[in-house]
Amino acid sequence: MKKENDIKIFEDKRVRTLWDAEQEKWYLSIVDVVAVLTDSPNPRKYWSVLKTRLKAEGSQLATNCSQLKMQSADGKFYLTDVADTEQLFRLIQSIPSPKAEPFKLWLAQVAAERLDEMQDPELSIDRALEQYMKLGYSENWINQRLKSIEIRKELIDEWKKRGLQEGVQFATLTDIITKAWADKTTKEYKVLKGLKKENLRDNMTNTELILNMLAEASTKDISEAVQPKDFEESKKVAKQGGNVAKVALKELEAKTGKKVVTSLNAKSALGLPDKTKKKK
Repeated sequence: MKKENDIKIFEDKRVRTLWDAEQEKWYLSIVDVVAVLTDSPNPRKYWSVLKTRLKAEGSQLATNCSQLKMQSADGKFYLTDVADTEQLFRLIQSIPSPKAEPFKLWLAQVAAERLDEMQDPELSIDRALEQYMKLGYSENWINQRLKSIEIRKELIDEWKKRGLQEGVQFATLTDIITKAWADKTTKEYKVLKGLKKENLRDNMTNTELILNMLAEASTKDISEAVQPKDFEESKKVAKQGGNVAKVALKELEAKTGKKVVTSLNAKSALGLPDKTKKKK
């Protein structure tokens, strides 16, 4: 069963979602939905009390809720109570909230958008563009970021063609590429930039993005040319692809006298607001 974790935004609040490709439906974190609707300081406790009440009333809603692994604030994945959109519509009726109707409309839109994107993939790119613009990224950076998504997808498709497995193998190859050109694994790169659960590519400068794209595009091209037969051969190709970008990085640093890979992240380099700070 293929599932894709994602984060959706409703009125500046994060809602963890998971797309089940086989069933073609969304599952959403119930605790996140409760947080949106109630503004409760402890949405997990609110849901626990509500779930107990629903079970006592004989409601099948709480009983039928599934648990799936979703990423928590510490970056790790834990089993989380989830509900599909149909279940959530019924759950919302049990939570008195002025946000109920706007949230229902948002929920219906999220479901419809994914089905639309399956028919027309360009729509997902358009929505990504809109989201980055809302966050305050520059037009130039957005163009680079969208191109990096395209290049990454081409590399993923090449790895799948070679029979490689999503998960550990993809992550290992990505680390090899990044280590080769940036001299850091993905985790080390994120630590340098002070990131936790944030996306690394969303926190790269234009130059870092370009070099990362060069590394991944080169890896894909080399793989197509040499046709590695297994994971071990693909690891060698990944290092070769990363080294192509490393040559460019060294040349650029020699000309400018400046380091390319730095601790600058989206908030500092791109001028985005620090959302980790509490509003007064």
